[in-house]
Amino acid sequence: MSKKIEHNTTVDQSDRHVPYNLRQSGPTKVEMLISTRVRKSAYWHKSIEHGCWRATVYNRIYHPRGYVKPEDGGAMVEYEAIKNHVTMWNVAVERQIRVIGPDAEKFTDYVITRDATKISSMRARYVILCNNKGGVLNDPILLRISENEFWFSLSDSDIGLYLQGVNADKRFDVEIDEIDVCPVQIQGPKSLALMKDLIGDHVDLDNMPFYGLAEATVGGRSCVISQSGFSGEAGYEIYLRDATKYADDMWDAVVEAGKKHNLMVIAPAHHRRIQAGILSWGQDMDNEHNPFQCNLGYQVSLSGKGEWDKKADYVGKEALEAMKADLVAGNKPYKLQLVGMELGGKPIEEYAPDFWLVSPAEGGDPCGFITSPWYHPEKGTNIAMGYVPFDGTLNPNGFPKGEIGKKFKVHLPDMYADTPGVPVDAVTVEVPFTESHNANTRETVKG
Repeated sequence: MSKKIEHNTTVDQSDRHVPYNLRQSGPTKVEMLISTRVRKSAYWHKSIEHGCWRATVYNRIYHPRGYVKPEDGGAMVEYEAIKNHVTMWNVAVERQIRVIGPDAEKFTDYVITRDATKISSMRARYVILCNNKGGVLNDPILLRISENEFWFSLSDSDIGLYLQGVNADKRFDVEIDEIDVCPVQIQGPKSLALMKDLIGDHVDLDNMPFYGLAEATVGGRSCVISQSGFSGEAGYEIYLRDATKYADDMWDAVVEAGKKHNLMVIAPAHHRRIQAGILSWGQDMDNEHNPFQCNLGYQVSLSGKGEWDKKADYVGKEALEAMKADLVAGNKPYKLQLVGMELGGKPIEEYAPDFWLVSPAEGGDPCGFITSPWYHPEKGTNIAMGYVPFDGTLNPNGFPKGEIGKKFKVHLPDMYADTPGVPVDAVTVEVPFTESHNANTRETVKG
């Protein structure tokens, strides 16, 4: 008789309508059926040419998750490339939903938590969209192309359909559509040198601000360039227009220019983004997490300054304002808080297939879970982001955080445990684990 799979749901998640199934992922002895529901991006064939050997599905599109096979060093070879040279990622799965029309600013301001009216043309921002309960629906990069045109560069969810639904009554004079624009990311310390070789002096890259945008030509094709990325390293994103027609032209131009810089095509560098404390929607948070409990409280500022001093109405405002008031009053409006951890065990050098459980240091029932773990070579220890009980601790800026130095036990699988079946020691630490090349707002408000 085969062993019954156990699904441990003992963590107190009573403030979630749909609790995490903490053992829902992991290996399974079935063939994964891929049908015509899953699309191939404009760059998929190029990823295959460069050795992509595994993928996941993201926004219903094949998404590369590995180029270097385990027998050749695996993901940590790709890590060395992004730390020391320059890398290119196929992130065409980050679909561009264009909002265009006379009410584009008004509509965008209504669906995000920060003040869209203070975002200048040819600037981008990291933003969040919330539902009317304050849950995080998506955390895209928002590109303001012009006064009346915005692109939502999406995380993995159906926000395109959501945005169309918000405007189903046509109260905003806008058109909302997925457009044929596909990005790649250029990340690593040599990214500036590569970009200069790639686009010449048509863009003043030396003075380009973080999240600044510029029109450029790559491989003879029209692109929008952004100084941004998902790694914490220096980097840029190239958004190719008419990507299904011109994917080869742009991609090949990058590869050619990258030869003298040791360019390597790699999968999105989750090991490095975890170091930077960059969240991955669907993994580190979802629509049943509010911004405060996943370290995005600055997106609903308690300070009321600049882009955070938002007076206009937006989806979720009433719920989020109530949470802010609770936090200021010393209450705890939710149960679990995202924290950073350093933990024992053997080096975790692969994607975690499960949400590994966390218990109090003294033992007892699980009280939380790990969302994003990886090995940190420079620190010589495993690191992770995960959820533990919120004790009400606020940083000097008034944002909720976990108590630094608090000890826990993490239930690692046998392949990573020091002793099979025995939880490893863990302690909460500040995030980011490694400072980013361009410190973002999340980093500057820590403490």
